[in-house]
Amino acid sequence: MGSDAVSRVYLPATLATLRRLRTEPYELPTDVHAHAVTPALREWYAEGDEEELEYVAFTRAAQESLVLLHRDPEAPRRRVVIAADLPAAVTTRADDDLGSSAVCLAAPVAFTQVAAIHVDDAAAEPDVRAAAEAVVAATAGDADAQFTVSTAEDHELLWYDPSELDELLGRP
Repeated sequence: MGSDAVSRVYLPATLATLRRLRTEPYELPTDVHAHAVTPALREWYAEGDEEELEYVAFTRAAQESLVLLHRDPEAPRRRVVIAADLPAAVTTRADDDLGSSAVCLAAPVAFTQVAAIHVDDAAAEPDVRAAAEAVVAATAGDADAQFTVSTAEDHELLWYDPSELDELLGRP
């Protein structure tokens, strides 16, 4: 890739993150990853086309959004994924595990780099609340907790253009 190459990156977030996004660049906590189509993901899912690979990365970012919700009990119980188009040079693979889509970012993400915002509908809140409470146990392998998390994943996130941010947040 050339120095001007751009990658679509999916960042887990919360509605509280979106409230600050217009005025503050978004920086992920150091232990939470963004997700993108990586060479390791391509190798693991060799039969997948680009759209399927993007969906895997997107879904993993939505799962990581549950971690952020778990840490912030005051945040509204909706998963948020920010899709951003970033210079490829600011992303590095977080690990080389086969199938990994995790990437680290060398710079915060500015609102001008946001391509789309994805947010759960209000109807998903009870399932997302339960999933946020169960996500740590699910990651540790608890089968009941994994089922709870998968119930939240049954909800599709809604797509918003960045120009709809104020409307999404209920601002005039």
